[in-house]
Amino acid sequence: MSKRLLLILNPISGKKAGKRYLSDVVEAFCRADYIPTVFVTTARGNARDIAYAHGGEADLVVCLGGDGTFNEVVGGLLDGGHTTPMGYIPCGSTNDFAASIGLKKTVSAATSAILKGKPHTYDVGVFGDRYFSYVASFGIFSRASYATPQNVKNALGHLAYVLEGVKELSHIRSWRVKFEVDGNTVEGDYIFGAVSNATSVGGVLTLDPQMVDMNDGLLELLLVKMPRNAGELSECILALSKRRYDSDAITFINGSEFTITADATMEWSLDGEWGSGSDTIHIRNLRDAITLIH
Repeated sequence: MSKRLLLILNPISGKKAGKRYLSDVVEAFCRADYIPTVFVTTARGNARDIAYAHGGEADLVVCLGGDGTFNEVVGGLLDGGHTTPMGYIPCGSTNDFAASIGLKKTVSAATSAILKGKPHTYDVGVFGDRYFSYVASFGIFSRASYATPQNVKNALGHLAYVLEGVKELSHIRSWRVKFEVDGNTVEGDYIFGAVSNATSVGGVLTLDPQMVDMNDGLLELLLVKMPRNAGELSECILALSKRRYDSDAITFINGSEFTITADATMEWSLDGEWGSGSDTIHIRNLRDAITLIH
């Protein structure tokens, strides 16, 4: 018996690989006895609306785009109360979530992995009334994820662009932030902070896979203190690259619920998309919220 496929394509994600290989993807699913319905997004928020309206009508929902598109699809399914399994064919510029769970990097390989794969459940973060599949972050490695034009990311590479902006200490802004994590309090001046459920954050930072479990009911908090001089900045970058979380400049803990007190003008990045700040923000873990086939 044929199965119903909802395929949501963002045609401008990354280097537009999804758009180039759309016919190949559709053919592969047709050969596997799926009846595909294809929606092409035309504006931010489209993927969420499509998943919300039609996610319950399909046997499988496949996202063909980047982490931002995947975020929207997840949000649409959850808001719609749909438990439909998902597939993800990553075509973005960083693909942090895909890298964290080891998804195939080419369109054809990722498509094949969905068709031959098994279901896996993953936690999802809740940021106020929004969802994030892998990270809610602020600071130096965050703004570039949503503010950098796509053509610049493609030309320079995401990491090169971000590091270009932190070469000079005078360019770095710190924020006074307080975190209450499962009854414990952490407070300080930070140049970067992330509440994540992934081993790759912003295409820049890689967390120790042995310290991250993406369906354990917990989220990881990584904070980087404001360095006092160029030497401390270099030490901080080295500690992050070596994944040495015992550095005085770095805080690394996990928890299931977070209450954050910060400047309301501090902007956030949710899975690479812009998020507004607030005086008080609540973040929690939604355990086993989605099922992904791979």
